[in-house]
Amino acid sequence: MSTNQQKENSRSNNEEEVDLGSLFTIIGKGFSKFFNFIGNIFKGIFHFFISILIFLKENSFKIGIAAIIGFAVGIFLEIKSSDTYSSVMLVQPNFKSVSQLYNNINYYNDLVEQKDTLGIQNTFNLDKETAASLKEFSIEPIANENDIINAYNDFVLEVDTATVSSYTFEDFKASFKDLDYKTHEINVIAEKNDVFNKLDEIIISSVVKNKYFSRVKELTNENLNRTDSLLRQNLGQVDSLRKVYMQVMIEEAKKQSNGTSIDLGGEKRSTKELELFATKRNLNSELTDVVIDKSEKYEVVNVISNFQPVGYKIGGVSENKAVQFSILGILLMVLILLFTKINTYLGNYKK
Repeated sequence: MSTNQQKENSRSNNEEEVDLGSLFTIIGKGFSKFFNFIGNIFKGIFHFFISILIFLKENSFKIGIAAIIGFAVGIFLEIKSSDTYSSVMLVQPNFKSVSQLYNNINYYNDLVEQKDTLGIQNTFNLDKETAASLKEFSIEPIANENDIINAYNDFVLEVDTATVSSYTFEDFKASFKDLDYKTHEINVIAEKNDVFNKLDEIIISSVVKNKYFSRVKELTNENLNRTDSLLRQNLGQVDSLRKVYMQVMIEEAKKQSNGTSIDLGGEKRSTKELELFATKRNLNSELTDVVIDKSEKYEVVNVISNFQPVGYKIGGVSENKAVQFSILGILLMVLILLFTKINTYLGNYKK
């Protein structure tokens, strides 16, 4: 190999070593910048946290004074304001009467918000003082996953397979509305704790007296009673058939015990017995469903629990005005201090 070739090879090797060294240097600088960036983020978070602590420490006296003032204002308002009481009634509306019930409750609440004492008096047959003590009517569903599942199962049984495959349970659940739940909670708030037992009958009767719902209830109960009677007749007929069939089997068994004939119909008789048993079981299952329907749909609105005669006092931290105004005082003072600090910074800022 000539001297020139050796020099060229040596130069090429040196260049490759230089290129690899530069590459590693660049990679090292990249990692260094990345870790410095991550470190700066944590430093910034730590600095922000420390700045907040310093700010609170420097202004702790002012913030404390604001909390005390807010607490005092809250106590004063708490003393001046009347105690409020609440009571709850649970209901299960039938025959799609839930919309009417919600509309009625919203109407009662509108009367309260408008301070229409006379309207409340006439609606609930109350004296003026008691009517004026009512402060809020509200209604909301008792959200229950089983209601959605049962409604979806009924939907699956009513529609064809193609519709079910294109309408999943999640789609059905997303379209399920508050009015579709089975049980609903009516809540009333008042300044008197003994007014609630005067309200439930009026609230329920306002829906029950609707002629449409009364007629639907009447027809539904007639159909259920007719179905109940028919199923019981069918059960009686099945029991009679079983008794006759058992008597025939006993007679055949007696004849066979007196002779030497071989019975080749045992399997067939066993199948008949199973058919009669399955028929009776299905009839009993249908009758159970009908009895449940009769109990649930006996009224337009089923009352699960009435208003308590004496309401419970509304309280707790979330309703305590002293706590609420203390927090409000702290937040206002912090905002004022921050605004002052920012204003000072902008005033001293130089380009």
